[in-house]
Amino acid sequence: MTGSGKLGLIAGGGDLPAAVATRCDAEGRPIFLIRLAGFADPHLIRWPGAEFGMAQIGAILKALKTEGCTTVCLAGIVNRPDFKTLKPDFKGATLLPGIVASATKGDDALLRKILSVFEAEGFAVEGADDILGGDTLAAGALGAVSPTPEQLADLKKALHVAEKSGELDIGQGAVVCDGLVLAVEAQEGTDAMLSRVAGLPTDLRGSTGDRKGALGKAPKPIQDLRVDMPVIGPRTVEMAAAAGLAGIGGVVGRLILIDRAAIIAAADRLGLFVWGEAR
Repeated sequence: MTGSGKLGLIAGGGDLPAAVATRCDAEGRPIFLIRLAGFADPHLIRWPGAEFGMAQIGAILKALKTEGCTTVCLAGIVNRPDFKTLKPDFKGATLLPGIVASATKGDDALLRKILSVFEAEGFAVEGADDILGGDTLAAGALGAVSPTPEQLADLKKALHVAEKSGELDIGQGAVVCDGLVLAVEAQEGTDAMLSRVAGLPTDLRGSTGDRKGALGKAPKPIQDLRVDMPVIGPRTVEMAAAAGLAGIGGVVGRLILIDRAAIIAAADRLGLFVWGEAR
Protein backbone atom coordinates (compact mmCIF):
# COMPACT_ATOMS: atom_id res chain seq x y z
CA MET A 1 0.00 0.00 0.00
CA THR A 2 1.41 3.39 -0.94
CA GLY A 3 -0.47 5.51 1.59
CA SER A 4 -0.72 5.31 5.36
CA GLY A 5 -3.20 8.05 6.29
CA LYS A 6 -6.94 7.67 6.51
CA LEU A 7 -8.41 6.89 3.12
CA GLY A 8 -11.49 8.53 1.66
CA LEU A 9 -12.95 6.01 -0.78
CA ILE A 10 -15.23 7.52 -3.42
CA ALA A 11 -17.30 4.44 -4.18
CA GLY A 12 -19.28 3.66 -7.30
CA GLY A 13 -20.76 0.32 -8.36
CA GLY A 14 -19.21 -3.09 -8.89
CA ASP A 15 -16.84 -5.17 -6.79
CA LEU A 16 -13.80 -2.89 -6.71
CA PRO A 17 -14.83 -0.58 -3.81
CA ALA A 18 -15.44 -3.53 -1.49
CA ALA A 19 -12.10 -5.05 -2.48
CA VAL A 20 -10.31 -1.80 -1.62
CA ALA A 21 -12.18 -1.42 1.68
CA THR A 22 -11.49 -5.04 2.63
CA ARG A 23 -7.77 -4.60 1.96
CA CYS A 24 -7.73 -1.51 4.19
CA ASP A 25 -9.43 -3.51 6.95
CA ALA A 26 -6.84 -6.28 6.61
CA GLU A 27 -3.99 -3.79 6.94
CA GLY A 28 -5.59 -1.84 9.77
CA ARG A 29 -5.91 1.29 7.70
CA PRO A 30 -8.77 3.63 8.64
CA ILE A 31 -11.25 4.31 5.87
CA PHE A 32 -14.32 6.44 5.21
CA LEU A 33 -16.60 5.72 2.26
CA ILE A 34 -18.35 8.29 0.16
CA ARG A 35 -21.14 6.16 -1.31
CA LEU A 36 -22.30 7.79 -4.54
CA ALA A 37 -26.09 7.72 -4.63
CA GLY A 38 -27.49 5.59 -7.41
CA PHE A 39 -24.18 3.83 -8.04
CA ALA A 40 -22.66 2.41 -4.83
CA ASP A 41 -23.77 -1.10 -3.90
CA PRO A 42 -25.96 -1.33 -0.76
CA HIS A 43 -23.57 -3.74 1.00
CA LEU A 44 -20.97 -0.97 1.27
CA ILE A 45 -22.95 0.36 4.24
CA ARG A 46 -20.96 -2.08 6.41
CA TRP A 47 -18.06 0.41 6.36
CA PRO A 48 -18.13 3.86 7.98
CA GLY A 49 -19.29 6.44 5.49
CA ALA A 50 -22.08 8.55 4.11
CA GLU A 51 -24.11 8.76 0.93
CA PHE A 52 -24.03 11.80 -1.33
CA GLY A 53 -25.20 12.73 -4.78
CA MET A 54 -22.32 13.01 -7.22
CA ALA A 55 -22.82 16.80 -7.56
CA GLN A 56 -22.72 17.44 -3.80
CA ILE A 57 -19.05 18.24 -4.09
CA GLY A 58 -18.90 20.68 -1.20
CA ALA A 59 -20.56 18.20 1.16
CA ILE A 60 -18.24 15.42 0.01
CA LEU A 61 -15.12 17.52 0.56
CA LYS A 62 -16.37 18.67 3.97
CA ALA A 63 -17.11 15.09 5.05
CA LEU A 64 -13.66 13.89 3.99
CA LYS A 65 -11.96 16.70 5.90
CA THR A 66 -14.16 16.25 8.98
CA GLU A 67 -13.26 12.56 9.03
CA GLY A 68 -9.55 13.35 8.80
CA CYS A 69 -8.96 11.73 5.42
CA THR A 70 -5.63 12.62 3.85
CA THR A 71 -5.91 10.63 0.64
CA VAL A 72 -8.71 9.65 -1.71
CA CYS A 73 -9.30 6.76 -4.07
CA LEU A 74 -11.94 6.72 -6.79
CA ALA A 75 -13.14 3.16 -7.35
CA GLY A 76 -16.14 1.54 -8.97
CA ILE A 77 -18.47 2.06 -11.89
CA VAL A 78 -20.03 5.50 -12.33
CA ASN A 79 -21.92 6.10 -15.55
CA ARG A 80 -21.80 9.53 -17.10
CA PRO A 81 -24.80 11.47 -15.76
CA ASP A 82 -27.27 13.75 -17.48
CA PHE A 83 -25.74 16.96 -16.16
CA LYS A 84 -29.03 18.83 -16.52
CA THR A 85 -30.64 16.61 -13.89
CA LEU A 86 -27.91 17.00 -11.24
CA LYS A 87 -28.66 18.89 -8.04
CA PRO A 88 -25.36 20.44 -7.01
CA ASP A 89 -24.61 22.15 -3.72
CA PHE A 90 -22.95 25.58 -3.76
CA LYS A 91 -19.43 24.21 -4.28
CA GLY A 92 -20.72 21.82 -6.92
CA ALA A 93 -22.47 24.66 -8.74
CA THR A 94 -19.24 26.66 -8.94
CA LEU A 95 -17.31 23.68 -10.30
CA LEU A 96 -19.97 22.17 -12.55
CA PRO A 97 -19.37 24.42 -15.61
CA GLY A 98 -15.71 23.36 -15.73
CA ILE A 99 -16.64 19.72 -15.21
CA VAL A 100 -19.23 19.86 -17.99
CA ALA A 101 -16.69 21.52 -20.29
CA SER A 102 -14.20 18.74 -19.54
CA ALA A 103 -16.85 16.10 -20.19
CA THR A 104 -17.28 17.36 -23.75
CA LYS A 105 -13.63 16.38 -24.36
CA GLY A 106 -14.20 12.77 -23.26
CA ASP A 107 -14.32 10.59 -20.18
CA ASP A 108 -10.60 10.83 -19.52
CA ALA A 109 -10.66 14.63 -19.52
CA LEU A 110 -13.63 14.43 -17.17
CA LEU A 111 -11.79 12.15 -14.76
CA ARG A 112 -8.69 14.33 -14.79
CA LYS A 113 -10.84 17.34 -13.95
CA ILE A 114 -12.45 15.50 -11.03
CA LEU A 115 -9.06 14.41 -9.72
CA SER A 116 -7.84 18.00 -9.88
CA VAL A 117 -10.73 19.07 -7.60
CA PHE A 118 -9.54 16.73 -4.84
CA GLU A 119 -5.89 17.60 -5.35
CA ALA A 120 -6.67 21.32 -5.16
CA GLU A 121 -8.23 20.66 -1.73
CA GLY A 122 -5.00 19.07 -0.51
CA PHE A 123 -5.87 15.38 -0.89
CA ALA A 124 -3.39 12.91 -2.35
CA VAL A 125 -4.90 10.55 -4.92
CA GLU A 126 -4.15 6.81 -4.77
CA GLY A 127 -4.91 4.20 -7.37
CA ALA A 128 -6.96 1.17 -6.40
CA ASP A 129 -4.20 -1.09 -7.72
CA ASP A 130 -1.69 0.46 -5.32
CA ILE A 131 -4.02 0.00 -2.36
CA LEU A 132 -4.63 -3.60 -3.40
CA GLY A 133 -0.89 -4.22 -3.23
CA GLY A 134 -0.30 -4.02 -6.97
CA ASP A 135 -2.47 -7.10 -7.58
CA THR A 136 -2.40 -6.84 -11.34
CA LEU A 137 -1.99 -9.35 -14.13
CA ALA A 138 1.49 -10.82 -14.66
CA ALA A 139 2.84 -12.22 -17.93
CA GLY A 140 1.60 -15.56 -19.17
CA ALA A 141 -1.15 -17.84 -17.88
CA LEU A 142 -2.73 -17.00 -14.54
CA GLY A 143 -4.29 -20.42 -14.01
CA ALA A 144 -3.89 -23.93 -15.38
CA VAL A 145 -5.21 -23.18 -18.87
CA SER A 146 -3.07 -21.63 -21.60
CA PRO A 147 -4.39 -20.33 -24.93
CA THR A 148 -3.83 -22.18 -28.19
CA PRO A 149 -1.99 -20.21 -30.90
CA GLU A 150 -5.35 -19.40 -32.52
CA GLN A 151 -6.86 -18.22 -29.25
CA LEU A 152 -3.79 -16.13 -28.47
CA ALA A 153 -4.07 -14.50 -31.89
CA ASP A 154 -7.69 -13.59 -31.09
CA LEU A 155 -6.61 -12.13 -27.74
CA LYS A 156 -3.85 -10.05 -29.28
CA LYS A 157 -6.28 -8.65 -31.84
CA ALA A 158 -8.84 -7.94 -29.09
CA LEU A 159 -6.22 -6.01 -27.12
CA HIS A 160 -5.22 -4.10 -30.25
CA VAL A 161 -8.85 -3.18 -30.92
CA ALA A 162 -9.32 -2.16 -27.28
CA GLU A 163 -6.25 0.06 -27.41
CA LYS A 164 -7.36 1.71 -30.65
CA SER A 165 -10.84 2.20 -29.19
CA GLY A 166 -9.20 3.74 -26.14
CA GLU A 167 -7.34 6.25 -28.29
CA LEU A 168 -10.77 7.58 -29.24
CA ASP A 169 -11.89 7.52 -25.57
CA ILE A 170 -14.56 4.91 -26.30
CA GLY A 171 -13.86 2.01 -23.97
CA GLN A 172 -11.40 -0.50 -22.57
CA GLY A 173 -12.49 -3.86 -23.95
CA ALA A 174 -13.15 -5.85 -27.10
CA VAL A 175 -14.10 -9.42 -28.02
CA VAL A 176 -12.60 -11.21 -31.03
CA CYS A 177 -13.43 -14.70 -32.28
CA ASP A 178 -11.69 -16.40 -35.23
CA GLY A 179 -10.25 -13.01 -36.15
CA LEU A 180 -13.68 -11.35 -36.28
CA VAL A 181 -14.44 -8.44 -33.93
CA LEU A 182 -17.67 -9.38 -32.18
CA ALA A 183 -17.98 -6.45 -29.78
CA VAL A 184 -16.30 -3.27 -28.60
CA GLU A 185 -16.99 -1.93 -25.13
CA ALA A 186 -18.42 1.57 -24.85
CA GLN A 187 -20.48 3.17 -22.09
CA GLU A 188 -22.36 -0.03 -21.24
CA GLY A 189 -19.38 -1.69 -19.54
CA THR A 190 -17.81 -5.14 -19.76
CA ASP A 191 -20.68 -7.17 -18.30
CA ALA A 192 -23.21 -5.74 -20.73
CA MET A 193 -20.82 -6.24 -23.64
CA LEU A 194 -20.35 -9.90 -22.71
CA SER A 195 -24.14 -10.29 -22.48
CA ARG A 196 -24.38 -8.95 -26.02
CA VAL A 197 -21.82 -11.48 -27.20
CA ALA A 198 -23.72 -14.28 -25.47
CA GLY A 199 -26.78 -13.30 -27.51
CA LEU A 200 -25.00 -13.68 -30.86
CA PRO A 201 -25.49 -16.80 -33.01
CA THR A 202 -23.16 -19.63 -32.04
CA ASP A 203 -21.73 -19.76 -35.54
CA LEU A 204 -20.10 -16.41 -34.75
CA ARG A 205 -18.87 -17.23 -31.27
CA GLY A 206 -17.85 -20.25 -29.24
CA SER A 207 -19.97 -22.43 -27.01
CA THR A 208 -19.49 -24.33 -23.76
CA GLY A 209 -18.55 -27.41 -25.81
CA ASP A 210 -16.32 -25.58 -28.27
CA ARG A 211 -14.84 -22.48 -26.71
CA LYS A 212 -13.46 -19.85 -29.07
CA GLY A 213 -12.42 -16.23 -28.99
CA ALA A 214 -11.21 -13.92 -26.27
CA LEU A 215 -12.02 -10.82 -24.28
CA GLY A 216 -9.19 -8.30 -24.20
CA LYS A 217 -9.09 -5.38 -21.75
CA ALA A 218 -6.59 -2.55 -22.00
CA PRO A 219 -6.35 0.93 -20.47
CA LYS A 220 -6.93 3.93 -22.64
CA PRO A 221 -3.54 5.32 -23.71
CA ILE A 222 -4.33 8.82 -22.41
CA GLN A 223 -5.99 7.90 -19.11
CA ASP A 224 -4.68 8.57 -15.62
CA LEU A 225 -4.05 5.07 -14.29
CA ARG A 226 -4.90 6.15 -10.74
CA VAL A 227 -8.54 5.88 -11.79
CA ASP A 228 -10.45 3.62 -14.13
CA MET A 229 -7.75 1.00 -14.68
CA PRO A 230 -9.34 -2.07 -16.28
CA VAL A 231 -10.64 -4.65 -13.81
CA ILE A 232 -11.67 -8.30 -13.92
CA GLY A 233 -13.11 -10.53 -11.21
CA PRO A 234 -14.70 -13.96 -10.94
CA ARG A 235 -17.93 -12.60 -12.44
CA THR A 236 -16.01 -11.56 -15.58
CA VAL A 237 -14.81 -15.14 -15.97
CA GLU A 238 -18.33 -16.51 -15.48
CA MET A 239 -19.80 -14.14 -18.06
CA ALA A 240 -17.02 -14.82 -20.57
CA ALA A 241 -17.72 -18.52 -20.14
CA ALA A 242 -21.45 -17.99 -20.67
CA ALA A 243 -20.60 -16.20 -23.92
CA GLY A 244 -18.66 -19.25 -25.13
CA LEU A 245 -15.28 -17.52 -25.01
CA ALA A 246 -12.03 -19.39 -24.55
CA GLY A 247 -10.42 -16.81 -22.34
CA ILE A 248 -9.64 -13.33 -21.08
CA GLY A 249 -6.49 -11.28 -21.27
CA GLY A 250 -5.00 -7.94 -20.49
CA VAL A 251 -1.83 -5.89 -20.55
CA VAL A 252 0.77 -6.94 -17.98
CA GLY A 253 0.59 -4.70 -14.91
CA ARG A 254 -2.44 -2.84 -16.23
CA LEU A 255 -5.36 -5.10 -15.35
CA ILE A 256 -6.55 -5.20 -11.74
CA LEU A 257 -7.50 -8.60 -10.36
CA ILE A 258 -10.33 -8.64 -7.83
CA ASP A 259 -9.88 -11.84 -5.79
CA ARG A 260 -7.05 -13.54 -7.66
CA ALA A 261 -7.72 -16.95 -6.08
CA ALA A 262 -11.40 -16.89 -7.06
CA ILE A 263 -10.53 -15.82 -10.62
CA ILE A 264 -8.12 -18.75 -10.98
CA ALA A 265 -10.62 -21.19 -9.46
CA ALA A 266 -13.41 -20.05 -11.81
CA ALA A 267 -11.17 -20.08 -14.88
CA ASP A 268 -9.80 -23.56 -14.14
CA ARG A 269 -13.26 -24.93 -13.38
CA LEU A 270 -14.72 -23.54 -16.59
CA GLY A 271 -11.69 -24.25 -18.77
CA LEU A 272 -10.87 -20.63 -19.62
CA PHE A 273 -7.45 -19.08 -19.89
CA VAL A 274 -6.51 -15.80 -18.21
CA TRP A 275 -3.45 -14.38 -19.94
CA GLY A 276 -1.12 -11.45 -19.38
CA GLU A 277 0.31 -9.98 -22.57
CA ALA A 278 3.45 -7.84 -22.38
CA ARG A 279 3.37 -4.53 -24.21
